[in-house]
This record gives sequence, structure tokens and C-alpha cells, in this order.
Amino acid sequence: MRKYFITGLLVLVPLAITVWVLNLIITTMDQSLMLLPERWRPEAIFGVHIPGAGTILTLLIIFFTGLATRNFVGKKVVQLWEAIVTRIPVVNSIYSSVKQVSDTLFSSSGNAFRKAVLVQYPREGSWTIAFLTGVPGGDVRNHLRGDYISLYVPTTPNPTSGFFLMVPRADTIELDMNVDEALKYIVSMGVVSPGHFDKSLIIDPAKVHDSVL
Repeated sequence: MRKYFITGLLVLVPLAITVWVLNLIITTMDQSLMLLPERWRPEAIFGVHIPGAGTILTLLIIFFTGLATRNFVGKKVVQLWEAIVTRIPVVNSIYSSVKQVSDTLFSSSGNAFRKAVLVQYPREGSWTIAFLTGVPGGDVRNHLRGDYISLYVPTTPNPTSGFFLMVPRADTIELDMNVDEALKYIVSMGVVSPGHFDKSLIIDPAKVHDSVL
């Protein structure tokens, strides 16, 4: 019975967590329906709540916002909006910080979170996986001698929290794995290994047995 129970957990736990995360995302995105007049909402039109209707509306808003801001007029509107926002105290600092982070993360030309590296942390001889976020800037650069890089070291099993480090590039080892593989490795606490590995590192039990004899 214990074996069957564990087998059931292995099947249902990933499914339950996946459903819970999707439900959280869809429920949050459904809040966008509040932007519509009450008579235009699915409950008023069809007489029943339609799960996911807000998700579709959110995706459409994102798509058409990107489409509208790609032309000359849209860019001017965005520039005017940012000029207004940057003049508002408190809001200015929050908006500017969030925009800089989002531009760095989502820009196709940026290098943030494009590479996974090994770094010794929290002490020498102890290694962990980190993500390259860029290079030190501002006055920080004036106080660092040599080639330094900026790293984000995520915690496990929650990679949304972590530590920001600036270390010499020579003290890191670039990994031959993509960000998705590295995240899976971190979230699983090392249980889920990367998909590819060096076959030369495989130990043949037969050879070990012969060497012992």
C-alpha cells in the first residue's frame, strides 16, 4: 500500500501544482474584465461566468498595445506618457526602476538571464548556479579593478528570491546549459539533472568490480 500511495503522489502532486499555478494566473488575469463596462462583461451577455475570458482580454490588450506603440504616433504617445510619469514624485522612482528591469529582461538584444554560470558561494569550495545579469555600472565600476560581471544567485526551491553578486569573470565557469535547464536543476534542489552530460564520466560497474578484485 505504501508503494501505491507514493506512486499516486508522484502522479498527482505535479498535476495538482500545475493546475494550481494555472488557476492563479488565470484568476489574476480575469481581473482585467473589470476594465469593461458591466453590460459588456460575459456574465451580462451570456448570463454565466466564463473562466479565462479575462485572460484572452489581457492577451489582446498586451498585443494591441505593442502593435500600437510600434508606429511613429504610438512612440510619441509613450514618450509623452513617460514624460508625465517621470515628473510625479515617488511614482517616478518606482516606474523608472521597474522599466529599467523589464527593458533589460525582455529586450531581445539584452544579455540578462541568457547564460548560466557556476560560482563559488557562499564560501570558497562551495559551488552554486547563478545567472549572468550584466556588468557593474555607475560609481561601482570605479571601485572594482579588473573584469567583473553581475550575477543573480537564486534560492531553492523558490528562485524568485536570491542574492546579487559582483564577481571577477575569471572566478566563474560558464555552463553548457540553457536557462530553463538551470532553473529546473535549481527548483528541484538538484534532483532533476540537466538533459545532457559527459558520457565519459559514466562509471562502468564491471570495471570497478574488476579493479577491486
